[in-house]
Amino acid sequence: MQAIGLISEYNPFHNGHKYHLEEAKRTSKNQNTICIMSGNFTQRGDVMITDKWARATMAVKAGVDLVIELPTVFAVRSAEHFAAGSIRLLNALGVVKEVCFGAENAEYHLLNKIANASTDTAVINLFHENLLAGKSYAAAMSIAIASIYSIPTKILSSPNNILAIEYIKAINKYDLTIVPIPINRIIANYHDTEISNTIASATAIRAHLQSPDCDISALKSAMPTYSYDLLKASFFTNKSFPCLNNLSSIFLYRLRTTNANDLEKIIGISEGLENKLINHSSNAINLENLLTLTKTKRYPLSRLQRVLIHSILGTTKETIAHFDKTGPLYARILAFNDRGRQIIKELKKTSSIPLISKTTKFLNTTKRNTKQLNDLEKMLAIDTYATDIYALAYSPNHPGGLDFIHSPIYIK
Repeated sequence: MQAIGLISEYNPFHNGHKYHLEEAKRTSKNQNTICIMSGNFTQRGDVMITDKWARATMAVKAGVDLVIELPTVFAVRSAEHFAAGSIRLLNALGVVKEVCFGAENAEYHLLNKIANASTDTAVINLFHENLLAGKSYAAAMSIAIASIYSIPTKILSSPNNILAIEYIKAINKYDLTIVPIPINRIIANYHDTEISNTIASATAIRAHLQSPDCDISALKSAMPTYSYDLLKASFFTNKSFPCLNNLSSIFLYRLRTTNANDLEKIIGISEGLENKLINHSSNAINLENLLTLTKTKRYPLSRLQRVLIHSILGTTKETIAHFDKTGPLYARILAFNDRGRQIIKELKKTSSIPLISKTTKFLNTTKRNTKQLNDLEKMLAIDTYATDIYALAYSPNHPGGLDFIHSPIYIK
C-alpha cells in the first residue's frame, strides 16, 4: 500500500483545501490520503478557530482518509521546524511515497533551487549579516537568496512558497525518498481578508468569524457544507470562538512571576527578549497590549506569540533541541474513514513509531506531572498541556483533560 501525504492546519477546512485535496489525488493518481495536521495551536502562535477533532472531522468528510496530529513541539515552531517535523512524521509511517502541498509558485525546479540556495555558504553568511542588521529570520533569508541568486523576493516571501521550500529542504536534508508535488494555490492569497469568491483564504474566514458583527451564514459559499455545519454547531455549542487574548491573564502571570534567567531558557528567546517581555508585562493590561509594546521588525507577532505559548507550556531550548534530533515519536490518530481504517492496519506493520488512539495507554493525568517520563511521554504530555490551555481560550472557559477521554473519530 502507498499513500499521499498532506500537511495542513485546516483552520478551518474551506473550498481551497477541498480543491487542493482533489488536485493531490488527481495529480498523484493515488486515492489513499494521510494528513498531518496541527493540534490546537497554529504555526504562527495563535489558537485554532475550533478544536483538532472538529477540524479533523471536516477533513475526513472532505475525503481525507486518515488525520494524524503533528506534535505541539513541531506545530508551534518556525516554518523550518514545522515542515521538518511534518515530513519526518510522514516518512516514519512507512507508506507515504508522495507529499502534495500548495504554493504560490508551484514549479518544483524553482522551489528546489531555492531550497538548495538556502544551504549555500555565501547565502548563510549574508543571512547572518542581515540578522545582525535587525532583519527578521524570514526577511534575512529571502534578501540573502535574492541578492545572490537573483530570485524575486516576492517568490521567496510568499507564505505557501516558504513552507513548500522548507518541505523540500527537509526531504533533501534527511535524504528521504518521498516525492514532493507542489500544487498551485488558486484565486485567494494567503493574507486576503475579504470573502468575495467561493475560494477564500482561511485568514479571511477567521477574520470574519472574529468580527463583532459576525454573520456565519456569509461563509456558506466559501466552505463545503459539512465544514460550515460543523463550524456553526461549534459556535452555537460554545457560544463563542476561542481567542488568544482570552489567555492574557495566564501569559501575564507567567511573565510577572518568573525571572530573566528562567525565561531565557524558553525556545525562541534570545538577544535580551526575556527582559523586554518581563518589563513590558508590568505595564501591559492584556496580551494584545503586551504584543504591541514588544513587537519590532526583529520580533514579529508570530515569533512573540510562539514564545509566549512555549513559556506557558514550559518547553525549553534544551527540550526542543532534543526532540529536533529524535523527530516525532508517535502518530496520534484524530479521525479516519473506512479506507483510513485499512491504512491504519497497514501502518501497524510499516510504521517505525507507535500509533496512538488512546492517550491513557501511553500517559495518564498523574504520570504526566512527574519527572519520571520517557521521551515519548514527555512529547505527548506537552500535547495534553496544549489542549488544556486551549480550553481556557474560550469564553466561558472549557474543562480540561480532553486528550484523555477523546477517542479518534470514525466517519462512515
